[in-house]
Amino acid sequence: MNIRKSMILFWVSIPLLMVAQEKAKGYELWYGQPASKWMEALPVGNGRLGAMVFGDPNHERIQLNEDSMWSGAADWGDAVGSPEDLAEIRELLKAGKNHMVDSLIVARFSHKTILRSHQTMGDLYIDFQQDRKFENYRRSLSLDDAIAYTDYVSGSNAFNQKVFASHPDDVLVIELETTDAKGMDLTLRMDRPEDAGRKTVTLSNPTPSEISMKGTVTQYGGKKDSKPFPIDYGVEFETRLKVVHDQGTVTPQSGKLVLKGVKKARLFIVANTSYYHGNQFVERNEETLSKVLARDFNQLVGAHKKDYHQFYGRMTLDLGGEEQRKLPTDQRLERFRTGKEDTDLAALLFQYGRYLLISSSRPGTNPANLQGIWNEHIEAPWNADYHLNINLQMNYWPAEVTNLSELHMPFFEFMDRVLERGKNTAKQQYGIDRGTMAHHATDLWAPPFMRAEQAYWGAWIHGGGWTGQHYWEHYRFTQDKEFLKNRAYPILKGLSEFYLDWLIWDKKSGKWVSAPETSPENSYIAEDGKSAAVSLGSAMGHQIISEVFDNTMEAAKILEIDDAFVKEVSAKREKLHPGVLVGDDGRILEWNEPYEEPEKGHRHMSHLYALHPGDAITVENREAFDAAQKTIDFRLQHGGAGTGWSRAWMINFNARLLDSISATKNIRKFFEISIADNLFDEHPPFQIDGNFGYTAGVAELLLQSHEGILRILPALPTPWESGSITGLKARGNVEVDMVWQEGVLTRLTLKSPEKTSLKIKYADHEAEVQLSANQKITFDTSLKQLN
Repeated sequence: MNIRKSMILFWVSIPLLMVAQEKAKGYELWYGQPASKWMEALPVGNGRLGAMVFGDPNHERIQLNEDSMWSGAADWGDAVGSPEDLAEIRELLKAGKNHMVDSLIVARFSHKTILRSHQTMGDLYIDFQQDRKFENYRRSLSLDDAIAYTDYVSGSNAFNQKVFASHPDDVLVIELETTDAKGMDLTLRMDRPEDAGRKTVTLSNPTPSEISMKGTVTQYGGKKDSKPFPIDYGVEFETRLKVVHDQGTVTPQSGKLVLKGVKKARLFIVANTSYYHGNQFVERNEETLSKVLARDFNQLVGAHKKDYHQFYGRMTLDLGGEEQRKLPTDQRLERFRTGKEDTDLAALLFQYGRYLLISSSRPGTNPANLQGIWNEHIEAPWNADYHLNINLQMNYWPAEVTNLSELHMPFFEFMDRVLERGKNTAKQQYGIDRGTMAHHATDLWAPPFMRAEQAYWGAWIHGGGWTGQHYWEHYRFTQDKEFLKNRAYPILKGLSEFYLDWLIWDKKSGKWVSAPETSPENSYIAEDGKSAAVSLGSAMGHQIISEVFDNTMEAAKILEIDDAFVKEVSAKREKLHPGVLVGDDGRILEWNEPYEEPEKGHRHMSHLYALHPGDAITVENREAFDAAQKTIDFRLQHGGAGTGWSRAWMINFNARLLDSISATKNIRKFFEISIADNLFDEHPPFQIDGNFGYTAGVAELLLQSHEGILRILPALPTPWESGSITGLKARGNVEVDMVWQEGVLTRLTLKSPEKTSLKIKYADHEAEVQLSANQKITFDTSLKQLN
């Protein structure tokens, strides 16, 4: 390289380095090379629209998503089976014919529609005219402003790309810019993967500076299933791209756009579907695009940042170790996996979970699915749908405690629809005329019924019961009595009504028992030595029913309801089979009988629901508390916990057991075996619930409020010896700020928007506190009040 070129590169690089240093002040993911695969790309999203940014200087790919891209429609049938089928299955269970029940329950109750997948919206490709050599490359995602950056130098010119998804303007924005006086020559094209060999979109140029990609979501090539429900139709959509540039030319070319000599180009992508807008989705795109183009660009960027920061900025977490930010994220991961400590990386992953929830779940959108909104497939792993036996629930574990309560609303809107349909399933399929329920898997169209080939994962009936906990917890955190009255209590009542009529009397135990039952997604060894799934009662089933009854009665008390229904719940709760039974070996039984398991290290820890996310097992109940620890120890001895969501769940268990040592080990293990270079939980394959579960677990290690008291730093991991957190939420609508040094709390601040009283506990210290509305109270190490 000659001296003149070296000097040019030096001066060009200075502003790039200044930008990098400025960004390094906050949390970010950054890399020294483009993404070579999807699990290295960086996600942006506005709740409904999403994109994965690869950052390739020559052939950029920006993979696009929208949260309602599903085949099918809401009219694809309903429940199958009958009350007579249920009666037959129960008699077979009582007779010990478990294997026959495993087959029969699927044959009689599983709906015959094929499972449908959330699908990619397609891809935008940015192809430069020729492959260029580049240096000083930096690709990053700022968690402070929710913008993905790509910066590099090619020749003697600087290039940069910014990508963000604006919620207030409902648009995906890409800005390309260069210092090259000749500008950039590139081609923009859009496409979507084929559906089993069938083209799924048509491309056109509505104007000389636009690309339109229109299609209908189908699956399996649009062929008709042998069953009576067609799969050759689904959501209709249009994705529209508009280019605005400052010099050079833009020329349409068969659904593409050719840009020549452009120094700055701004690409605006809008997308809408018939799910949200009926047959007006194209008009909605035109309307949205018109409003965006009328906006000053700086105002558009500012509105995006302000909107995002109203959520993200509510919390801070500092665990030290900021010096590690000078290293690329993939290198930090590799160092951590080889035993080096990186407390700042642990904090980054915590805030990344919050970023992902803000980006994939906003009021008015669908809830975050198994992949949030980021999915490159026509047929995604596990359909990227909604699994109600932990996965959807785990997505929302961080919503309340990390101060994002509003982002919980898509969960409630969706489950309202599922449980409305569940009334019909309860009545037609099970002969229960009141109440509601939901099975294990559902999708955009909110089917509550069973769709499974195997009983051990599909016959579970407590999808609705588990989600009922979220309605109650939202009230506990927000103290929103209107929500309790109009949303939570009606749901809890409906779930309780179903369970009241579902339970059967067991003469052997003299208790009400739930049957048929399964324990997701596990099986046991029956008396004949073979594996079976369906049983007469299970721990998780009874724990969930107990919780639904308890929460219903507590909600009724708050709302001053004391009617015949509440009395019926109370009477049945009193004689309900215990959900927590300790076996002779000191472990909690997973089923009503002490069965052995064919897979002793199974990843699901369903019988510990009462420990977490439930709250029935606490340190005050010592026998159950110790039994929960023995249950975990046994699973781990046989290779349990696994990857992804199950490892994240283990961190939450460790927190509830006040076990900082095990939590430290499982956090490290989570990073070692579950986290991809872009910090997605690769499980494998990718499931976003692990990200959300980890974020919730970190919060649980620092603060707990499920017992009716505030436990401060209940299970602080040893490596996090010094740190601070602000904006953490406790039940009772209390915000908590903390500072600790060398493992010891030095400062605690509590505040609430309304008058409240609470008890706090730290180490051996306890205090009772009276908070006035909007008052801040600060305490020292011994919980002595400082103001």
